[in-house]
Amino acid sequence: MALNHDTSYQLFLNHAARVDGRLFAGVRTTGIYCRPICSARVPKRENMTFFPTAVAAHSAGFRPCLRCRPETAPRLTPWDIGATPIAAAKIERVLLAKQLITDTRLPFAEIATATGFEGEHSLAATMQSLYGRPLSALRPLRLRNLGTQSAAAGVVLTLAYAPPYDWAALAKFLAARAIPGVEWVDDGGRYHRTIVLDGARGTLTVGKDGEHPRLRIEIDFPRIEALTTIANRVRWMFDLALDPTLVADHLARDSRLQPLLATRPGLRVPRAWDGFELAVRAILGQQITVGAATKLAGKLVAAHGQPLTVANNDKLRYTFPTPQQLVGIDLCALGMPGARAAALAALAAATANDGHLFDQKPSLDAAVIAMRALPGIGEWTAQYIAMRAYGEPDAFPTGDIGLLRALADDDGHRPSVRALQAYADAWRPWRAYAALHLWTAGAATQAPAGLVDTRPLGTIENAAIASA
Repeated sequence: MALNHDTSYQLFLNHAARVDGRLFAGVRTTGIYCRPICSARVPKRENMTFFPTAVAAHSAGFRPCLRCRPETAPRLTPWDIGATPIAAAKIERVLLAKQLITDTRLPFAEIATATGFEGEHSLAATMQSLYGRPLSALRPLRLRNLGTQSAAAGVVLTLAYAPPYDWAALAKFLAARAIPGVEWVDDGGRYHRTIVLDGARGTLTVGKDGEHPRLRIEIDFPRIEALTTIANRVRWMFDLALDPTLVADHLARDSRLQPLLATRPGLRVPRAWDGFELAVRAILGQQITVGAATKLAGKLVAAHGQPLTVANNDKLRYTFPTPQQLVGIDLCALGMPGARAAALAALAAATANDGHLFDQKPSLDAAVIAMRALPGIGEWTAQYIAMRAYGEPDAFPTGDIGLLRALADDDGHRPSVRALQAYADAWRPWRAYAALHLWTAGAATQAPAGLVDTRPLGTIENAAIASA
C-alpha cells in the first residue's frame, strides 16, 4: 500500500487516533518505530519513513517503541506487509511476547513457551537486542512487586481493534445462536465457550474492555504453548483485523445501506471458533427457527459431547462433539428428518477423513465448492459456512428470505433472487457485511433470516423461515 509522505507526517503531527493500526512511522535517527498516537515529540519530516503495518516497520529493521507499544495496536488486514508469511509470523510472535511480558505476571519461561521461543534465554536475547533491556526491566514495577502467576491460574490478554466496533450487536447475534452447554453470553455481554485444541480442553471468555478499543480475553487452558494459537483464533473469530473504514466507505455508496451503516457503525461478521461446529449448526438450522435449531444443537451436545467440569459455571458443561465422535451415530434419534441426519453424517465423515476441510480456501468459489460437494448442503448453507467458517468477506446467501424481505419495495414486493444477485454485485467485495447489516436491521421486528437450499434457487423465495 502506497503511503503519501506529507499526509502521513501530518497525521503524526495531529496524533490522529483514527489511523492507529493503519499507519506506523520508523525514525531513522533512533531506529525506533511508533504509532501515530505516540506521546513522544514528532521527529523531523526528513527523518521519518512510513509503513502500513507494524510487521512492515519491523521487517525494515526498526524496533518497537516502548512508549506507544506497537504490539498493542490493532492488527489490521495487511495489504502490503513487506515480509514473507514466515517472517511475519515470527514478528507477530515477538510482539505477543512483549505484550505478555508487559501486561501479565506470567513467568518468563512460560512466556517463551507460549510464543514459540526455545527457552527463556532465547526470549531474553531477542528482547535485549530489540529493546536494549533485560526481561525484568520490560515488566512494569507494579507487576514485578506482585510476583509471578502461572498460566495454570488463567491468562488475561487484550486484543486491539480499529474502531468503531459494534460489540453489542455481535454479542446479541452470538447469544441467539449459543449452543447450550458449549457457549453462552452473560448479562454483561461477555461471550463464554468451551474450547478444544489437540485434545486438550479449556474455556474462553471474550468481552469489551471498558471504553478502550480492545477486547479482553480470559483463557483457561492447560497448555501454555497453545496461547498464540488461541489469541490468533480469537482475533480471527471476532473479526479484529478488519479495517471498518474500507467497508463503510464502499457500502455507503448504496442509499439503502447508508442509514444502516450510520445506525450500526463497525458491525463485524462473527466467525466460528471451529468450522465443523459451525457447519453442523448451519445444517441443524435448515427450515426451522433459531430457537428450535439451538435446542437441537443442545440435544446433540448433551448426547455426544464430552463432559467438561468447570468450577462455578454450570453453563459450560461440554465440548462440542468431534467429527470422529459423530461418525456412525444414528442422529435421527435426536428428532430431525432423515435427510438432515444423513447430511450431518456425511459432513462428519468428510471432516474426519480430511482434517483440512475447514482450512481457509484460496477463494470464495473454492470454499463454496468444497461445501456443495457434500450431500444436503446447497447454495445457502455453503455461502453461510463460507461467511462464518471460512471468513469470506464476500460470501452472500442470495436466496435468503431475510435479505429478500429487507429489500422489498414500499408495497412489500420482494425482488427476485436474480434481481438481488445483480443488485448485490455493487457491494462486492464486502457482501457478507451488507448481509449482516440487513439481517441486524430486521432482527428486532422480523423473524430470523431463512434458508432452504436443497431446492432450485428460483423457488427459495417461498421457503419457510429457517435459521443458522
